Amino acid sequence: MLNSPRTVNDVMTHTAVAVGPEAPFKDIIALLDQWKVSALPVLEGEGRVIGLVSEADLLPKEEFRDSDPDRFTQMRRLTDLAKAGGLTAADVMTAPVVNAEGLLEGVVSRADLLKVFLRTDDAIAEEVGQEVVTPLFPSPAETVRVEVSDGLVTLGGRVRDTSLVPVAARLARAVEGVVDVRWDPTDVRTSGEGDQA
Repeated sequence: MLNSPRTVNDVMTHTAVAVGPEAPFKDIIALLDQWKVSALPVLEGEGRVIGLVSEADLLPKEEFRDSDPDRFTQMRRLTDLAKAGGLTAADVMTAPVVNAEGLLEGVVSRADLLKVFLRTDDAIAEEVGQEVVTPLFPSPAETVRVEVSDGLVTLGGRVRDTSLVPVAARLARAVEGVVDVRWDPTDVRTSGEGDQA
């Protein structure tokens, strides 16, 4: 793929703020707000990751603030009940994914994963052309047009085998940054159709 992120390492934020297991609840909230992130790794010792505390881990405290404790167990999972009573990072954290040594290499947020949709229409069109259209519809007999607007890929043109149209649409949809794919119904025809003898 052309200059497109392919792994977690490509999209993650490499500078990560972290907390220790004894970090107080309110300090965690303050750091989330200060750094504009939705989760923080919990580190112990020489940077060994032992957990991750996210906004979702912290919300039960607010959700159950005015509720009867007997109703907690009927309304929610026991883990949410335990988190609602948590006072430190160790009380509310969730186990994270780390490298083989247990060290954190970075943090992937939802915003990081959505960065693929910031690719330009020109970059998407170039990749769809080279990675999808050229292999499936070789020139000169076939002429397939690729247009991209706000991540929406529109394909159309002259093809020999119309059974490849859904294949091309599926492959184009897999290109990073593509929001959706459609074939222009007014401009898909078989090679030779409409040609003069």
